[in-house]
Parts: sequence; C-alpha cells; structure tokens
Amino acid sequence: MKKILYSLVAVSAIATTGCEKFLERHDPAAVDATTYWKNKDALEQYTNGFLNSWTPDEGDIAYSYDNYSDIIEARNPAEFLRNTIWTSSQQGSWAKSNWKFIYEVEYFLDHFRNTPNLTEEVYNHYEGVARFWRAWHYFTKVQTFGAVPYYDYVIEPDDMTMYKAQDSREYVCERILEDLNFAAANISDSSEYLNVSKINRYVALFLKAKFCLWEGTFRKYHSVDPSTGLPWSAEYTSSEEFLRQACDACEKLINDSPYSLVTGVSAADKKTAYRSLFINEAINHQEVLWAREYSDGLNIWHTVTWYFCSGSMGQGWSLDSDFVAMYLKTDGSRVTNNADWKDMTFAEVFADRDLRLAQTIISPEYQKYDKAGVLNHAAPNLTVSCTGYQIIKWNIDNEAYEASKICSNSLPIMRYAEVLLNYAEAKAELGEMSDEVWNRTIRPLRERAGVNGDRPATIDNYLNDYYAQEDGSKINDKDILEVRRERSIELISEGDEHTARWFDLLRWHMGHKTIKQWYGVYVPALNTPIDLNGDGINDLCVVESASQVGSEAGVTYINLAEGTFTLENGNHGRLMYMRDRYWEEAKYLRPIPYTVLQLSPELKQNVLWEGR
Repeated sequence: MKKILYSLVAVSAIATTGCEKFLERHDPAAVDATTYWKNKDALEQYTNGFLNSWTPDEGDIAYSYDNYSDIIEARNPAEFLRNTIWTSSQQGSWAKSNWKFIYEVEYFLDHFRNTPNLTEEVYNHYEGVARFWRAWHYFTKVQTFGAVPYYDYVIEPDDMTMYKAQDSREYVCERILEDLNFAAANISDSSEYLNVSKINRYVALFLKAKFCLWEGTFRKYHSVDPSTGLPWSAEYTSSEEFLRQACDACEKLINDSPYSLVTGVSAADKKTAYRSLFINEAINHQEVLWAREYSDGLNIWHTVTWYFCSGSMGQGWSLDSDFVAMYLKTDGSRVTNNADWKDMTFAEVFADRDLRLAQTIISPEYQKYDKAGVLNHAAPNLTVSCTGYQIIKWNIDNEAYEASKICSNSLPIMRYAEVLLNYAEAKAELGEMSDEVWNRTIRPLRERAGVNGDRPATIDNYLNDYYAQEDGSKINDKDILEVRRERSIELISEGDEHTARWFDLLRWHMGHKTIKQWYGVYVPALNTPIDLNGDGINDLCVVESASQVGSEAGVTYINLAEGTFTLENGNHGRLMYMRDRYWEEAKYLRPIPYTVLQLSPELKQNVLWEGR
C-alpha cells in the first residue's frame, strides 16, 4: 500500500519528505548539532518527524480497541480478556521501540535552542510541540502500566529497555500536566497551523482536557492507586482539580477556538450530517480539529471499509442489542421504558430513533452500490456481523471498496463534539451540571441527531442498572448517566488510544462490564426465514439442526446445534452470541513484563500482578 498521507497536500509534501530523511533514515545523534540546527526549517523538519511517526493510523482511529468493548461485539475478543490466566510473561509494550519517543523528543529539547536568531515565541512553539508528544506518549504509558519511569533527559539508545525504577503515577501525571499546560500556552494558533496535520494550540488544549478528564475520573472511581494498592497522595493534584483543569481547557476551546459543532442542517440533512464527518475525503474543518487525511487522487488509501466488511480479517464488529437500546426516540423518550423492547423487530428498532443509529449501523433504509454500480438496499450480513447490528460508520457504501482494500475517506482524530462531551462529563462529575451547561453541550449533539434536546427530569433506571458497580452500588445521578449515554453514542467506534470505550470503562471502574452476554436482532420464530430490511428478500433463518439448513438465495442460516448461538427465549427472542471472557481487578493495569523485571531489579511489579 502506498505511503499514507495525513496532512493537507501542500503540508504533507514537506512533512513526509522531511521526517523520512531525518527520523526514519538517520539517528538524530549522528547529526552534527553545530550544523543541523541552523534555522527554523530544521525545527520544522524535526517536529514533522513526530507527526509522521506518531499520528494515529487507521487502526488506531477506527477500531483498534473495539474488541475490548462492552458495546461492540467482536468475533475474537482480545487475548487479554479471554477466559485464561494472563501473566507478566505474556505482556509486551516495553520494548526499545515503545520508549524511543523519549530519545527523539529529549534530543530535540536538548538541542533546538542552538538554532540562532529566532524569537522566544518561535522557540516556545517548537518546545510546546515536543512536549505535546512527550505528554501524549506518557499518557498512553500511564493508561497501560500506571506508574512508569519518567525521563526528561536524553537516554542513549542502548538504555531503551528502561532500567530505571518507576516514578509514582501521581508524579508522572504532574509532569504530563506540566507539559500540556506549556503546550497549550505556547504552541501557535496562527493560520498556518490550523486545518492541517500540524499540532496547534487547540489540539494541545484538546489533549489536556482529555487527559485531565481521564485522570480526574480514574482517581474518583478508584479508591487506591492500582500500581501500589495505596490511597492517592494528597501531595499531588486531586481528582477534583484534574476535573476543573479539564473544564478550563474545554472552556477555552468552546469560547476561543474557531471550531464548532456542525449544526443548522435541514431535517433531511440530519439523516446524513453525523456520518458525513467520517465517510468523506474532504475534512469538515468546522468540527474536526485534527484528522488523518487520505486522497484518491494521489492514490493514498486505507483499508477501513474492507476491515469492517471482511468476514475473516474484520472480526465482525457489530453493536450489542443492550447498547442499541440506549439510543433515544426522537421525542427524547426511552425505548427501555417499554416492557417489550427486547422483542422489537429489526424495522421497529429504527423507527423514530436518534438519527445517529442508522448512520452507525445498517438500517432498513441503508443502500449501497453493488459491483456493477447499481444502488440497492442492503441488509446486515450475518456472516460478518454476529449480532445483525453491523457497523457502517466509517464505510464507503460501495461493494467495490469492500474487497479492494482501497478507501480515501479521511479519518477524524479530534472532533469538537468530544470537547462538548468532555466538558459536560467533567461538570457532571463535579456536581455542577446546569441547564446552561446542558444547553451548550448535550442539547446541540442530540438536536443534530433529530432528538429532543431537553434535559431529562428523571433518572433512567435502565442506565442506572447498566452502570452499577461490581458490588451492585449505583451512580444515582441522572446527569452523569445521560452524559455517558451521549458519549457512548456520539463516539462509538472512534477508537484511538485515548478515546476508545475501553478506556472509559477503565477510568469509570467498569471493567466488569466487558464480561457479558452479547445480544443481537430479534428472531420471532425458529426455522422461519426473516426479511430484515423489508426489501422482499429474506436475509436470516435460525434453525435447530443441520437438517433444517436450507438453500434459499441470500439467506444466512444459523444452526443453533453448532453451539455458537442461542435464542433468548429458547424458540424465539434476541439472538445470543457466546464468547468467554475473564475479568479481575488486576486488569485495570497491565503487568510490567517479566523479562523487563529480570533485567532491572529496581522496577517493581504492579501490586495485583506480583508473583504472576
């Protein structure tokens, strides 16, 4: 596949060339510091290398953590969650390549001010960019391992195995916050850095809000530091202060940035407005702060449509019925208030619902082009989707793209919609949700999707039960629950290493939600073919034994005797898909790899992984 393009055409020609020559083909330390750091172009070239190496790719953005989720079914769950005992011997992500960012960032920070005749504003901009990337990577390390060694100086390449003892999680997070505060204050917001691949001040503010929300909620819902088993230290930033810092970053983005939610569309356009952000080659810069850009004209492609439509490679990503039930009716009412909601037919599921539902998964109205270029109605493919709620959020609606592995729709990494969600959540967690905050955040998101945006007056008992802690205790806060509803719907399948649903579950202390029964479409009767989308062609038939498997064209036959599926009520009900998973408290962090511990006696295993 050709080289991926992630910037606007003019920028990418500079960025990809410069960074390949410098970071990919040469060791930075081999460059003569007295001759390389001669002008601003050298700083631009080096920091473009960060973009080329570390900008999230198609897998990071669209599906990398979906197989850890509680709301997206995957045919093969992540090995970490399978019903086996995970040990430190199985753990990776501590190789030299996983820590190389320190060498590349710190080398830059040690030398960039040798560049003569630049203003302090320019120096601070490039320092901010480097510190943004250092914060980005350490954010990931904390999410993965908790307490890790922190370096703010150059490490020689031979030292990349990280022999140093861990610093406390709280200390590392303080340093991440320092970097993000500096980046958000000093990276340029001038026009040359907006709506291109480069890191600008608003991208830094976005990452700050995301990180502070992560750490603030993690400490709120975890009574102890899972690295040590000890209470959080009062010496460092508190959970509440992290949440206030998240609010501060979001307020700056809402009040001062050039970005806004794409709204004001017609009733007809609302049926496509949400999904248009994900399936078009042109980036909608009104809402998208940062994206990975692709170009059909330049033969620069990704494989996301193929991945979601492949019966083998794609793992059958599809939504769970319990999650589909969280989508509101257009009048703002809750489907789950109806006693028979589990028995809704495929068509009934989509009737008068939040318009994002039909823009996220195949609905009865869904159409796509066949290989002959003819537009046809298309039902869910039950050989791909194990629940029948097949994801199309990122897909090009053309069968030609499903097999060719060629797509040019650009992939958003940061959207203004998430700014609103982060702000709403931080306010709700602080107990400061108000009508004013609601109307600035959740209301416009719902109204864009055709849903009544009024703030609910009562708690949703379905959500309250769903988000119960492992011991059965409940949140009993309608605003927190409604923000979680909105977050999961708006950001579904946007899976970068800091946004994915998996990380929401970790910070909310909801890992136990990954252990669940998967539910799919409603099947009214055994041995009876079903026309799911009403196009006159049957699509699915659930049978009891191999002898009842028919040969009707277009029908997927599911044989219950094979043991993979059952029906909720025996001879009818929601399709139930069985997968084994295993959860325990230790899994809120990964263990430090066994081989690393053998190399460095100074490193300590995370407390719940000791001896494993």
